[in-house]
Amino acid sequence: MKARGEKIAMLTAYDYPFARIMDQAGIDVILVGDSAGSVVAGYDNTLPVTMEEMLYHSRAVARGVSQALIVADMPFMSYQVDLAEARRNAGRLIKEGGAHAVKLEGGVHVAETIRTIVAMDVPVVAHIGLTPQSVHRMGGYRVQGREEAQANQLLADARSVADAGACAVVLEGIPATLARVITAELLIPTIGIGAGVDCDGQVLVIHDILGLCEKYSPKFVKRFADVSGTIRQGIDDYIREVKEGDFPGPEHSF
Repeated sequence: MKARGEKIAMLTAYDYPFARIMDQAGIDVILVGDSAGSVVAGYDNTLPVTMEEMLYHSRAVARGVSQALIVADMPFMSYQVDLAEARRNAGRLIKEGGAHAVKLEGGVHVAETIRTIVAMDVPVVAHIGLTPQSVHRMGGYRVQGREEAQANQLLADARSVADAGACAVVLEGIPATLARVITAELLIPTIGIGAGVDCDGQVLVIHDILGLCEKYSPKFVKRFADVSGTIRQGIDDYIREVKEGDFPGPEHSF
């Protein structure tokens, strides 16, 4: 798709119904993100998410997909300890989770990890820039690469993960000009989130684009629909009909 100049559309999903709808709509890539920790489980960040939780969500998504590429996030502490554990956990997301590829965060310092996972024939999507698992080191969710030294480091990170065998790289929270440079240099696709229009593709969190998460409102999010109001109205109507004895009616009874 990159070679053809065709943009890549990617969204997160964490369950069967959303995955099925996305797949039927023709989404290119579904990311089973550790963002499930924030938008599904209600955590303050992605750090508490476990391998077992990621396996659960990945399995659910896989059951609803017949066309899209499924990429599953490797959660915090599933690949940082040692290479053997990283390989084992990556393999579990493919074997038990039904994913087609895994994603992990970091640049130069995770290149060896990417290389060793790719060596076992598991495709790896890299993730550089604003990496949510590094939120404490970064002092919050801050744009990365505005200063020259940071920009040079991100360029080095991008080259390093590509050289290590990553099949794509997510660029999060970096200046559009820097993302353009990285995208032009790399042979592998870049997937932007808060990185401008010149990336080879884009990814957003499904709850954000549908108005289902009021916890955060990043600048890079566009709300394409607001279904929370529709859901609330349906629940309000249900409560009212139950309280007033209108539901269930004869047509809903045996």
